[in-house]
Amino acid sequence: MLPDGKMYPLLTRPSNKSGLKTLPVVIIGNGPSGICLSYLLSGYTPYFKRYSLHPHPILQRKLEGAPEVSVLDQDLEYLSEGLEGRSHSPVALLFDTLQRPDTDFGGTAESVLTWWHEPDRAIPHLVLGRNAPGGAWHSIEGSMVTLSRGEWMGLPDLPFKEWLKQKRRGLRNNRATAEDIAQYYQHYVMKKGLQKNFRCGTVVTSVRKVSAESISNHTQQDLQDSDPLWNSNEQSTEVFQVDGFFKTVEGDKEPFSLHAENVVLATGTYDNPTWLGVKGENLSYVHHQLSALEEAVKNNSVGIMSDPVLILGAGLTAADAILFAHHCNIPVIHVFRRRVSDPGLIFNQLPKMMYPEYHKVHQMMKEQTAACAGPYECYISLPEHHVLSFGKDKKCILQDKNGCQKAYQISMALVLTGSNPNLSFLPNNGIDLAMDSDQPVNSKRNPIDVDPFTYECTQEKGLYALGPLAGDNFVRFVQGGALAAASSLLKKANKNPP
Repeated sequence: MLPDGKMYPLLTRPSNKSGLKTLPVVIIGNGPSGICLSYLLSGYTPYFKRYSLHPHPILQRKLEGAPEVSVLDQDLEYLSEGLEGRSHSPVALLFDTLQRPDTDFGGTAESVLTWWHEPDRAIPHLVLGRNAPGGAWHSIEGSMVTLSRGEWMGLPDLPFKEWLKQKRRGLRNNRATAEDIAQYYQHYVMKKGLQKNFRCGTVVTSVRKVSAESISNHTQQDLQDSDPLWNSNEQSTEVFQVDGFFKTVEGDKEPFSLHAENVVLATGTYDNPTWLGVKGENLSYVHHQLSALEEAVKNNSVGIMSDPVLILGAGLTAADAILFAHHCNIPVIHVFRRRVSDPGLIFNQLPKMMYPEYHKVHQMMKEQTAACAGPYECYISLPEHHVLSFGKDKKCILQDKNGCQKAYQISMALVLTGSNPNLSFLPNNGIDLAMDSDQPVNSKRNPIDVDPFTYECTQEKGLYALGPLAGDNFVRFVQGGALAAASSLLKKANKNPP
């Protein structure tokens, strides 16, 4: 079901087992990365807007040098050379500064891009996602506000602020709620006419390389006769087989199988919360998602008179849980491994004026330790502690940096120490694709190894990775990966103008 209430056929079923369509591109994941790439593959093409002025003089000169050539067709390495900013990806910085020229300095300069729809350059593709367009944004509690400024959550050629104005709402402290973001992404897909490419309610279970000869020549010929856009690359000797199932309205699982010349991984990292690996972590009162606390409050299973909720972690999800518990007057024991003054702690990197609620959590962490009582009721901070075990009697054993142990009686535990991508559909869980092929893929410590100017995996040609999988963790920067991948895919499909 899509936002307009219409149903779209999920996948064209093959007439026989061997006759499967070969698509040029399949995108796995329908969050911001997948949506942005679908937009670029649908023929929407960015050009430098004539007579616009970019604050970066060297980039301005480069853009003025070929205004009639789309950014997609230019040398992205040349254009992005010398740019600096909050991302390690040169193309992410390039696309971000073209769309929001001086945003990091508080400026409001308009985008220097203009968008043209050139349908003859479109590449047929499918975007497969578990939820409605927007991906993990539909799984986040709707009232949570974004870490990034609201305008940084927008996608090309439809500013988020403009969409919010149409809903007669404004940004709260320049930030948006998760619910607004999820609705905006759904609206974007409809507004830009991308819904025909999206297949929601799909779960991919396997992606593997197979011989192109295994696909029926007869079916391929019929396909080419009926739709010349579906022509397969005749030189390709191997293609990707993508298997999975989709959930019907009745709740049944129907299998699907398709072939693609290129597969783009855009699944994000929200799927698998990190486990500590300690005794008792699988007990029913130990949870790994913030939603468990929200559910417990709704059910009245925790409240002001309960034993404390143990919240483990020193990131923003843990902070959101503390704020939620504080708002509900639920007692909290907050456990984290780092020192409060550790420069690597996210709270020490956020501007106080822009993030007052996170600054408040940081103040609580500093002032309300077990050793010295502070002004905050129902909250105890235990820095430089870690969990040794959870007991069946809801007793948690903690250990401090000196090796001293103490037991706490709790009502429930929330282990909020990050999450890892679920790449179980790839051979060896995708580990062979990572920068360090001896360790699992992790967005911060061990992303997938990609070419920085195409986002194609260095270990597997035809396979691309976008967003957190490639180390781009903010919406404003994942779009550069989509630009790089689209540029590469257009070259492969010979869709570049002469």
